[in-house]
Amino acid sequence: MRFTKRTLALAVAGVLLAACGHKDKDAPLAYVPADTPYVFANLKALDDETSKAILAQADMQLQSQVEQMKSIAEDLGEKDADSARLLNAFITELDGKTIEAFAGNVGLNVKGRTALYGLGLSPVMRFDVTDPKAFEAFIGRLEAAYGKKLDTADVDGQAYRKHVTAETGTQVILATVGKQAVITILPAEADKAMLRLALGMDRPAKNLQDDERLEKIAKDKGYQPWAIGQIDLARALPLAASGKDPLFAALFKAHVEQESAKTGEPVANQLNIPASCESEAARIASRVPSMSFGYTRLDARHQDLRWDVALADDITKAFAGVKVELPGLGADATAPFDAAIALPMSVIRPLMSAQAQAVAAKPFTCPAFTDLNDSFSRLGDATQQAAMPPIGDLVGLRIALDSYDVSAQDTPPHFTGRVLVGSTNPAALLAMGKMASPVLAQLKLAADGTPVALPQEATAALGQPISLAMSDKALAASVGQGEDAKLGDMLKAKGGDAGVLGRVHLTGDMYLSWVKTMQQRAEAMLSLRDAIGGEAGQDQDAEQKHAMERAKVQFDSMRAQVERIKSIDGDARMEDAGLVITSHTELK
Repeated sequence: MRFTKRTLALAVAGVLLAACGHKDKDAPLAYVPADTPYVFANLKALDDETSKAILAQADMQLQSQVEQMKSIAEDLGEKDADSARLLNAFITELDGKTIEAFAGNVGLNVKGRTALYGLGLSPVMRFDVTDPKAFEAFIGRLEAAYGKKLDTADVDGQAYRKHVTAETGTQVILATVGKQAVITILPAEADKAMLRLALGMDRPAKNLQDDERLEKIAKDKGYQPWAIGQIDLARALPLAASGKDPLFAALFKAHVEQESAKTGEPVANQLNIPASCESEAARIASRVPSMSFGYTRLDARHQDLRWDVALADDITKAFAGVKVELPGLGADATAPFDAAIALPMSVIRPLMSAQAQAVAAKPFTCPAFTDLNDSFSRLGDATQQAAMPPIGDLVGLRIALDSYDVSAQDTPPHFTGRVLVGSTNPAALLAMGKMASPVLAQLKLAADGTPVALPQEATAALGQPISLAMSDKALAASVGQGEDAKLGDMLKAKGGDAGVLGRVHLTGDMYLSWVKTMQQRAEAMLSLRDAIGGEAGQDQDAEQKHAMERAKVQFDSMRAQVERIKSIDGDARMEDAGLVITSHTELK
């Protein structure tokens, strides 16, 4: 009896494990090569709450993006009228609609699975469709707006549409394969094997779903299973630099042919890529091998993101254990805009010097990278100069902005706040300031945090009181009535923990004031251009008016997005594996 129970228990466990281990062979990730150089995908279908959060944010950005696409289409029209018409046809499908309405018209499943990935460097987008016929109808509407049918072709019975661009040597391919839509950009002369892989008729020898790389990254980094991305620079850069990737080779050849038409130099002479290019690209990529990103929280009121940048060991070891003694780097924000960035020159300078020496010892020989030799040579010179005070003593910078008023359009913004410069020798920093400004020469400042007001002749330009204060770690200045009283606490604020490199806090109201300023300045510039252009003729006048209308739509969309924001917080820190950047957006 005991044996029977054990056998039954093992059988049930086996069934459960088999069920848990089952993977959908038609999931988009099952088509992604395990060695893809980049991928952006969701591991699970979106739930209702997450879907609403993503759609709400996307809808707020959509009209601004549509206006940007219109601008791109206008510029493209001068070089490639066919592609411009096709882009305008796509814009027509989006303009004035929500993402959900667009998806419904096209037959897309907004809660479905999606993957954007590289077949080599060729981008392939594969996503679930609820109605393949609706997607085909969408293609038909594109063709009608485009003014002519897209070219049709098939590979072993699988039909697809394509748009070939001779100027770039590439083709855009659209197809429905089962209950998925596929959009890809391939070389115009892509071979049959590449077409079959892109369309999903053949599967890669090893795929990303079985590899589970994204799942492992998500677990390690704390990403939610939606909208996870990774860029494998260690694979992508050598692929491009070697010229072995079909898409890059097609783009490169098209560029060379255009240059040859101008210069007369034979195409064959320019197509040769030295063997050193691949190895030197790998050398560059070894410094920043990969990047990944994903949401750590996503709901109706929160959008938290995390970016991870893998770095070479010498870079991470230089920063990961360092506590930067910048006052305020480890403290909570005290102003609507409050940012602190670590700039420990005692760490940065030796690291940059080592990079310059490494390139000097082994210069790049690939023509695409030889400019780096001069850049790193200049960097080496700069690091030597940076040893001198006050740059060599620099620790970091903190800015706290309490108010920012743009009510008067024709005058500079009125602001109040504080700025702090962290230094291992703030007294020397003050001394240099006194040497540069006679007004400061008579200023007596103790390193005890006591604020001292600048004389009126030094503050006339801003029309507000300015004060300075100093400690043994920093020199700080305040602008505005009552701001001097905050300098003491600013100088005493907590420094950073090990590896912390920066933080920022921004309220939605402060952000909105910045957007209003940008809009006012942009409108003023366009009005000035309109006044000048009015003398040049009706065509330019109409163009300027159109530009103003487009800018207004973009700024209105931006303002609508910002008006939903309560606050944005972010931080950067160095860990053993690389740089970690996080952002936390709270919505109203």
